[in-house]
Amino acid sequence: MPTYARIAEIEYELPDQVLDNQMLAEAFPEWDVDKIFQKTGISQRHIVADDETASDLAFRACEKLFANSATPREQIDCLIYCTQSPDHMLPATACILQHRLQLPQQCAAFDFNQGCSGFIYGLGIAKGFIESGQCKNVLLITAETYSRYINPRDKSVRTLFGDAAAATLIKASDEAGPCLDRFRYGSDGAGADNLIVPMGAARRPFDAEQMPVEYEDDSGNFRSDADLYMNGPAIFEFSMTRVPALFASLFDEHFTVEHSDLFVFHQANQFMLEALRRRLKLAPEKFITEFKHCGNTVSCSIPIALKESLKKGQVQPGSVITAVGFGVGYSWGGCVIRW
Repeated sequence: MPTYARIAEIEYELPDQVLDNQMLAEAFPEWDVDKIFQKTGISQRHIVADDETASDLAFRACEKLFANSATPREQIDCLIYCTQSPDHMLPATACILQHRLQLPQQCAAFDFNQGCSGFIYGLGIAKGFIESGQCKNVLLITAETYSRYINPRDKSVRTLFGDAAAATLIKASDEAGPCLDRFRYGSDGAGADNLIVPMGAARRPFDAEQMPVEYEDDSGNFRSDADLYMNGPAIFEFSMTRVPALFASLFDEHFTVEHSDLFVFHQANQFMLEALRRRLKLAPEKFITEFKHCGNTVSCSIPIALKESLKKGQVQPGSVITAVGFGVGYSWGGCVIRW
């Protein structure tokens, strides 16, 4: 009998520190609380403390998962860590987490640098490891602290992004058919400069003798080349072009839109998600939105949305979910999850 990969459990962790719309309105007097919410659909974001890293959030998310899981940590044979906020340039943060979580030394552990489509990519990797017989229990961790890259005077990104980590257990199963299916991927590095931290790595390392210069853009946002830059209009155009094409590629005469019970997209912001929902003609009651309390958490946004939907009873055993991630890179991916 063939073995299939299935999602068994999801947990997530948010930092204690909260940045709400009232605090942002005080920092940016030209935007009031209602305007921020209307533009983003976000009420608050969670921000790491100065001495806290993405792997700290990841550790706590995993500890939550093991506390509630029927699968003990001793049975994890692969740890996949998706982040653009590593603890160090080297070694891989996944290896540090393997030791910190007391996982077996026979456990494979590796990082991959992916953003908003990272959860989809991670599920695809886990499926490959399990269904090829290499592993039985894969711990997929997504964790980001974009707040570390954001200039506090740049409202174009400070209003959107929050920090988080999510831990997803993917297990080998004897289910009668694939539970993770119809993976589609894409990338276009021509859009790399539209969502980027220009300085800090090998292409443009920091120079101790010359600190990056802060500048003001046409919208009154301040940043330097050491900060996160997002070209909002370009990202919106990319999303409106690539996501509908990706979405369409997931369906055919054997599996149609009507076969999907729910749709969960990368939880970017209210404006973008509503535009995509309308473009794709998806019913609001089938379209998951769960980011009001945490903002855009990059690779964590889809697992957080799934976990919240599970808690509310929206996702049930047997639910068929179409999942789509898209963003920084440019990179995009989609799949079908049978719960």
